[in-house]
Amino acid sequence: MIVVDPRTTFPDFYQNPAIATLASACRWTISGRIGELESKDGSTPTNKAPIDVRHLIDERRVRGAWEISPTCLVTLEELTREIPGAANTAFYLQAHNDGLMVIDIESGCPDQIAMELLQLPGILYSELSMSGRGYHLVTALPENFDDFPVAAGKRVLRQEDGHYEILLDHFATFTRTPIPDHVLARSAATPPGRFASIEDLYAELAEKAVDSLNVSPTAVATDEQMPDIPFAEDIIARTLVSCDGHLRDPSRFNHDMSRWEFSVLGSLYGWLRTQITMFSAMGVEYDSGDHAWLLYGAARKVIPYRQKHSQTRNGRPYLLDRAAALVAQREAAQERARAEAEA
Repeated sequence: MIVVDPRTTFPDFYQNPAIATLASACRWTISGRIGELESKDGSTPTNKAPIDVRHLIDERRVRGAWEISPTCLVTLEELTREIPGAANTAFYLQAHNDGLMVIDIESGCPDQIAMELLQLPGILYSELSMSGRGYHLVTALPENFDDFPVAAGKRVLRQEDGHYEILLDHFATFTRTPIPDHVLARSAATPPGRFASIEDLYAELAEKAVDSLNVSPTAVATDEQMPDIPFAEDIIARTLVSCDGHLRDPSRFNHDMSRWEFSVLGSLYGWLRTQITMFSAMGVEYDSGDHAWLLYGAARKVIPYRQKHSQTRNGRPYLLDRAAALVAQREAAQERARAEAEA
């Protein structure tokens, strides 16, 4: 059986600069049917459950991706080489790390609204969705991303009628199928809508985000002293290398240092989780308290000291408490997402 090189079949996808920035991250897989392998070359049906692609490559068997790490996921290069007949690619997007987000326009979105969204400035990559009636748009994070702390901690921001959503910390399935020229022409001929920019669109959804989790910082317990965490120095050092040059400047927040510190903690935790999952693959177990201490350790390296840092919250240093609060919120959000997926 001859399998055509997907780079030739989907040049708009593989040659796109935005996709190229994601290619080396070990967070790629395929969306397919769990429990069934339909062909020897690894091609999969076009439904949307992310699979454990490492298990598929090594064992030629399909099961669900159970971890966001190299244990289950691979780089785009390996995915393309090992499973060239894949019906799609799927990527676990971490907006804080990647600097990108995905606008998912659903198939049921009114045509007028869809055409307005397709003409937004700043779209870096666009394609048809799996249904052929929706669209995926990749954009840079908006300038006002950090103006909405609650929204920045969400995995997905959904429009109230379900017409479109923004993916921030979530799997995105790429069909690699370009939007037809006649659709783009129709969008270009559509009168401008109420969104003049990506920032306008983001603000509409972000300002409605509610902290429905209502998680207490004390949900993550920490010892009085930092415990002996395996590979702690390596994890922190690797996290700092990953984030170097990517953290936003305090001027973006009008030098509101509390807001800036929240942004830094959120960004650091994204890179930190990547490092933790790599070391976890070696058989090391890290609990929530370990996550908080590691995040605190990394934060102290990049956040300049303020007098407020000498204060305590919930019986622990201020920054440690903020780190624990963020870990608690993110873990609660992931648990809710797992529960919703299993429902």
